[in-house]
Amino acid sequence: MPSSQDPVTGSGSLLRVMSEMGHEQVVHCCDPETGLRAIIAIHDTTLGPSLGGVRMWPYASEGEALTDVLRLSRAMTYKAAVSGLDLGGGKAVVIGDSRTGKSEGLFRALGRFVEGLSGRYIAAEDVGMEERDMAWMRLETRHVTGLPKADGGIGNPSPVTAYGVYLSMKAAVKSAYGSDSLAGRRILIQGAGNVASHLAHRLAGDGARLTVCDLHKSRAEHLAGLTGADVVEAGDVFEADADVFSPCALGAVLNDRTIPMLKADVVVGGANNMLENPERDAAALAAKGVLYVPDFVANAGGIMHVSCELEGKEESHSYRLAEAIYDNTLRVLERAGRDGATTARAAEALAEERIRAAGGSARRLRV
Repeated sequence: MPSSQDPVTGSGSLLRVMSEMGHEQVVHCCDPETGLRAIIAIHDTTLGPSLGGVRMWPYASEGEALTDVLRLSRAMTYKAAVSGLDLGGGKAVVIGDSRTGKSEGLFRALGRFVEGLSGRYIAAEDVGMEERDMAWMRLETRHVTGLPKADGGIGNPSPVTAYGVYLSMKAAVKSAYGSDSLAGRRILIQGAGNVASHLAHRLAGDGARLTVCDLHKSRAEHLAGLTGADVVEAGDVFEADADVFSPCALGAVLNDRTIPMLKADVVVGGANNMLENPERDAAALAAKGVLYVPDFVANAGGIMHVSCELEGKEESHSYRLAEAIYDNTLRVLERAGRDGATTARAAEALAEERIRAAGGSARRLRV
């Protein structure tokens, strides 16, 4: 679930938080006629226009939504930079239930807000969104990706995201155990959505011993039936035995409460912002001897896929781009060892060096 930390009440005014986190622009979007309540955050456009998914989620408060969009947009900046893409970081969150709150009017209204940013933010698909929703936004703005193939898109990015996580996992396992083979490795996947499902099928094909969980147990059981995985209750996931823990649901799942329970040697997954407090939790994992691959390194296949759509390239090209994630993961792990830093800090340093080379400041997250 999203982090409960509220940067506004916890750290002062929104402008102060934007300055500390390095954000350029935050836009609150409201359309009473359709019920739209959304926030768009543009973190950094040094390398190019900001790109990031639209997430629809029933946030408990506007503060929780703001926390999520600020952290997610910042992560997109680092993700694009460390992946070598000429894009910046942005994100949008829509406050609402994706199962009951969608309408053409709502997403067309959001599309008009995106259009008003004149290309500074390019929308993509994220949690709670479907290709149909992106197509509705496309009726009002050309600054949108993740479109159905019939509308000029190259399809859902989830399979490419999962492929990148799979390659990152192989690289991490090589670093931890000396071989990148996943055969016989005990891998625990948290979540049973699109990315988790594609990842599970790849891992099953490699002979990994899978365990899956999801807040909706029926989804986990369905995925287990397709891949031969075991199922664990969502509340017991952190205490389950595994070599690799792969969070593939929402963020902030690794924190002061859960890290002490974790039994895995390696953490690499598809979820964004899986650490509730990036610096503190990365240090806690390192102290525990857990090899952690930063999410914006492992799950960069999605943004690579979207960049191909923007450039008019075929879907197959995104898989070729994603192959770089294996070497990127090893580069981050080697940098961490050389600098005596956490893997999170090493990955941030690599991204910041690229942004500074292009003339940007790349402020770090401080809340």
